[in-house]
Amino acid sequence: MSLRESIDLTRLPQHIAVIMDGNGRWAKQHGMSRIMGHKEGVVSVRKVSEAAGRLGVKYMTVYTFSTENWKRPKEEIDALMELMVTAIRNEAADLMTNNVRLLAIGDIDLLPPLTRQKLGECLTETSGNTGLTLILALSYSSRRELTEAARRIAVQVENGSLKAEDIDEQTVADNLFTAGIPDPDLLVRTGGEKRLSNYLLWQSAYAELYFSDVYWPDFREEELYAAIVDYQHRQRRFGKTGEQVQTENKTD
Repeated sequence: MSLRESIDLTRLPQHIAVIMDGNGRWAKQHGMSRIMGHKEGVVSVRKVSEAAGRLGVKYMTVYTFSTENWKRPKEEIDALMELMVTAIRNEAADLMTNNVRLLAIGDIDLLPPLTRQKLGECLTETSGNTGLTLILALSYSSRRELTEAARRIAVQVENGSLKAEDIDEQTVADNLFTAGIPDPDLLVRTGGEKRLSNYLLWQSAYAELYFSDVYWPDFREEELYAAIVDYQHRQRRFGKTGEQVQTENKTD
């Protein structure tokens, strides 16, 4: 029986964030080049996002390429950028069929011109879709995002459009790349590592963390279902006591 049958559809995480780790190790394990691992990882993105959309998950953000990834060998970066263009071309039709809206966050201007062009075309084409919103974190760094947010807020204070005493958590949130997107309820990392790697640090303050030993190319529908089932067995307290949460749930 699929784990899907164990999922309570009334208590789904609204937003799932994913650190897709293990492509290179998967490729090495199978005697393939690293780029083949990334190609198989694209298949996992499709399978997992389609499964999430069918369940009714509203948002999924995937850590596609970090700012730190620019330090990798040029050959791998070039291959990744070419793969990204190919994937966007190939997946656009499926995104439309599945009513998926594509968004992108990060320093998009650092991407090669052709990658930016194809990404922009897909963002425009899917902008009217109303199902799952799939967010690609591209050339993304959470520390850089927070630094840029602080800079934008400082400019608002300097030009008089914002008073320093009025700055609050919502002010910061409104100046992040993810402005208008709800914070992740569940953050999944594959590949056996247990760290956040500079990913959605502000947004994941209260996310439930789920670490899987499965390499990303092998992480498919059932692995997603397992993460959601685990999430649904946790009590989300947000600083309150367990007794308070139980009382509130009974009242609801």
